[in-house]
This record gives sequence, structure tokens and C-alpha cells, in this order.
Amino acid sequence: MRNDYQYMDPDYRYTDQQTGVLRNLADIADKDALTFAEAAVVTKRSNELKAKPIRIKDADALFAIHRHLFQDIYEWAGKRRTVEINKDGKQFFPTTHFDNAIVYINNLIADYKRIDKGDKQKLADALAVILDNVNYLHPFREGNGRTQREFIRSLALEQGWKLILNSPDDSEVYDGYMQGTINSDVEILSKLIYNQLL
Repeated sequence: MRNDYQYMDPDYRYTDQQTGVLRNLADIADKDALTFAEAAVVTKRSNELKAKPIRIKDADALFAIHRHLFQDIYEWAGKRRTVEINKDGKQFFPTTHFDNAIVYINNLIADYKRIDKGDKQKLADALAVILDNVNYLHPFREGNGRTQREFIRSLALEQGWKLILNSPDDSEVYDGYMQGTINSDVEILSKLIYNQLL
């Protein structure tokens, strides 16, 4: 599966012009070293969220989760991206319309919270729609997938369900998640989430 992101950032707001590496708080200039350092700090912060999840009232929690996960590595943790992103030629939501998207996601969250906690199928369907819209929004320059998986996990938890979408050893879950998000396939996401809700 291809993973080709393109960023419209002619002013190099996020990357070093010479190395192409994301500017970071540790001043790491090597891409592989940054990937390693980022993974270490995000894993630590992710474990903190497993122990004490951020409550999801609205889409602001998405930004709080990103800030928590990436606070040790990026100055812009928890802040909206200011550049346009596309993947494999598909444009993510334009930054100029973020406010409209956030209002829509807030409505989806409110609808989700009204679903009976025992209705696993409706919960899975609603979580799939939220995930699809959050993924299309892609509000951050880096770390969208990790943030949205924690966001969806926390939403499920608030309705009394355990949900794991980022198991490193389960290629079937990973492939389903990637196929569903890349292709904006809510049916795949709903089935995946339903099967992972415990």
C-alpha cells in the first residue's frame, strides 16, 4: 500500500529547508533518528492516556490528545496545520474551511453520545463516520493517525467499550484501518470497529 504524502509548504514552516526533516524540540536533523525519538516519546505519552484518557466533549479533545502525545517533540503539538496535505493525489480538508468541519464533527460526536451504550452496531457505525471525517480533516502536520486512533478509542471507552485499532502485531486490523481510512470506506471501518469493540 502506498504512503505518499505531499505537503504544500513553500515557506518551510514545518521542515528544515536543507534536510527536509521536521523541525523538532530536540533539534534532531536525521529523519530516522527523529522517527525513533518520536516513537519513544509518543509511546510513553500514549501509555499515560491509556491510564488516564482525555474526556471527549467535542473536537477540542482531538487537539488536546495531539498536544499530549507530541508535546515532547514538536512545538506545534495540538495546533492546527497551516499547510495543505494530499496523499496519493487525494486532497485532505482545506485549512480555510477547518471551522466548518469542526462544527460538523462536533455534531457527529453529540449524535454518537445519544446512542444506547448496548447497541454495538450503531456505536460502530457512528464511530466509523467520526473516524472517516476526522481522517479527512487531517488537522495536524504529523501524527494524525495516532491521534485519531486514541480519539476513537476514548469515545468507545466513554460508552463502556474497549477498542484497539493500533495493535502492532495484528496486520489484519492495521490493513483494514489503512484501507478504510485511505479509501474513505465507512463500511470497512464500521466492520473493523464492530469486530474490535469488546
